[in-house]
Amino acid sequence: MDRKTLDEYRSLLKDNLRQTVDFSRTDQARRIPPPPVEKPYSADAKRIALPKAETLTKIGNIDLKTAIANRESCRSFSDEPLTLDELAFLLWATQGIKLKLDAGHALRTVPSAGCRHAFETYLCVLNVQGLEKGIYRYLPLEHQLLFEFSTENLEQKITSAALGQPYPGDAAVTFIWTTIPYRMEWRYGLAAHKVIALDAGHLCQNLYLACEAIGAGTCAIAAYNQEEMDNLLKIDGDEEFTIYLAPVGRKL
Repeated sequence: MDRKTLDEYRSLLKDNLRQTVDFSRTDQARRIPPPPVEKPYSADAKRIALPKAETLTKIGNIDLKTAIANRESCRSFSDEPLTLDELAFLLWATQGIKLKLDAGHALRTVPSAGCRHAFETYLCVLNVQGLEKGIYRYLPLEHQLLFEFSTENLEQKITSAALGQPYPGDAAVTFIWTTIPYRMEWRYGLAAHKVIALDAGHLCQNLYLACEAIGAGTCAIAAYNQEEMDNLLKIDGDEEFTIYLAPVGRKL
């Protein structure tokens, strides 16, 4: 491999860029209002209310030490569906809001640089009780699911977009996280992109541990066809694009 190219790519992992960014020129420093906590949606869109985390007293009861010890990637799933309660728990664990601070900031169940939380959670639902197959988006402020659309051959389409990896097509649901980079760029400018990648790891690890708590499994996926996955979600691939995904299902 070419050493110069390696050094260029490795630079993203370093924090040297922070020494060159003029933070007085970021949109936050210029007092431009922050982007909203949640991507807007149509008032007449179909939404499904989810049970609140505090009401889910019969699931997720596992000690942290056991969850960490048992955590492993799972790529084979049974045909048993997930329940809506279990899905609600996983969504709360990965992007649930504990306190909305203002229009552009909210405290969540995962950490984020500068409290910016630059992600949206889409779901490719294939086998969840009470939900039809389709693409959904999690609304963390409302703790609801927004039904985006249904499409034929969804199992084949998600598998194809994952470069032929079969587990998204076999899973009960695949979490597909997109990023809206400006949420982080608003505060950090060119220093935003490293911390977006770090934050993605925070939320996916919470998914792993939450899956252990309900007897399910997951496997983080960072290899996918960018254009195909973005097209599947019907997002623009520029101001919002896929960054990470993880299929979830009952373990065999």
